[in-house]
Amino acid sequence: MKPNFIEELKWRGILHDMMPGTEEELAKGMATGYIGFDPTADSLHVGSLAQIMTLLRFQLAGHKPLALVGGATGMVGDPSGKSAERNLLDSDTLNKNIEGIKKQLSHFLDFDCGANSAELVNNYDWFKNFSFLDFIRDAGKHITVNYMMAKDSVKNRITGETGMSFTEFSYQLIQGYDFYHLWKEKNCKLQMGGSDQWGNITTGTEFIRRKASGEAFALTTQLIKKSDGTKFGKTEGGNVWLDREKTSPYKFYQFWLNVSDEDSKSYIRIFTLLNKQEIEELETKQQAAPHERHLQKALAKDITIRVHSEADYLQAIETSEFLFKSKAEDVSKLDVNSFERMLGGIDTFELSKTDVASGINMIDLLVEKAPVFTGKGKAREMVVANAVSLNKQKTTDVNTLINLSHFTGEKYLLVSKGKKENYLIKLI
Repeated sequence: MKPNFIEELKWRGILHDMMPGTEEELAKGMATGYIGFDPTADSLHVGSLAQIMTLLRFQLAGHKPLALVGGATGMVGDPSGKSAERNLLDSDTLNKNIEGIKKQLSHFLDFDCGANSAELVNNYDWFKNFSFLDFIRDAGKHITVNYMMAKDSVKNRITGETGMSFTEFSYQLIQGYDFYHLWKEKNCKLQMGGSDQWGNITTGTEFIRRKASGEAFALTTQLIKKSDGTKFGKTEGGNVWLDREKTSPYKFYQFWLNVSDEDSKSYIRIFTLLNKQEIEELETKQQAAPHERHLQKALAKDITIRVHSEADYLQAIETSEFLFKSKAEDVSKLDVNSFERMLGGIDTFELSKTDVASGINMIDLLVEKAPVFTGKGKAREMVVANAVSLNKQKTTDVNTLINLSHFTGEKYLLVSKGKKENYLIKLI
């Protein structure tokens, strides 16, 4: 029996709001719904995962998901939640980004399963030959300026310091036309998105009502936040990406493994397909032995395998075990190939061999050449405090001279800073 889409969202704590009649519409049978994705990069990041999982749950409930990649709207920029206007993208960059996003979505959605197969649509396809005069005649007359000005995403920007360009002001009208086009051409009755998209989505339902006397529906999900109030998906290194070249599978795995106990309770509901019984059993284990981190481990395993592969997940575990449990003699047994395989996913600094061939002071190396530390004072302090090791060998001498003999195969040096931070210096 297929799960009930709305009930799934409710018990997982994801549902934020929906228009009256949405649940009844979905109960009639297979419905088509869409979510838009912003192609400002050639990879999605974990901030997009909640919406990807919403589309996946929609498909598993027997409905047809459309993933709209905004080739046209990416050239405009959505003002929702933004304090300043974004840089606009050229068509070559957008096309590259769209291909990357399509590949990632295929890890989640089934694009070949019959009637409810997922589809990728690009709004550039219906806007590329749409002249400005045609648009303001056919679309612009149906939504009043008063209606558009009442949206929070517009009000917040207009009253702010930066103001809003006409380009951005037009965004909700363009998104509204997207919904109308999909409603007309693909019988799409539902648009979904994060709660910050409510204004844009309801503009679409209103546009369909006014232009075609049609009926459409809106549903939004909770914006994902961390329990400490900081932004979800951000680390000191920036976004956590789904692309392995931007965020390695090891770092991706570690991101999920290190979420707080409080966050793990909500994240495992939002980002995995584990059922209620499985999650409650994990919560019971977590409560009995918090140090075992059952929720975090199950969360990290499920998402790493889905986004990357089981082999990447197993490698991430092996790398983690090695970094946090190995000793100097374990590192000494590694050859160059083993270093590459075992530690290739951690933060890496590349240097020329000439930088160290004649010897370089360790502090200079770790601040100037491979900036493990941002300042020499902090570097000296941690070295003296016995908090720095080279290839898992502790050193407290700030005058240590580093040369090629310290590098495995004259190529790799593992630097450990404190208990959790590890870096690889690679000579090229």
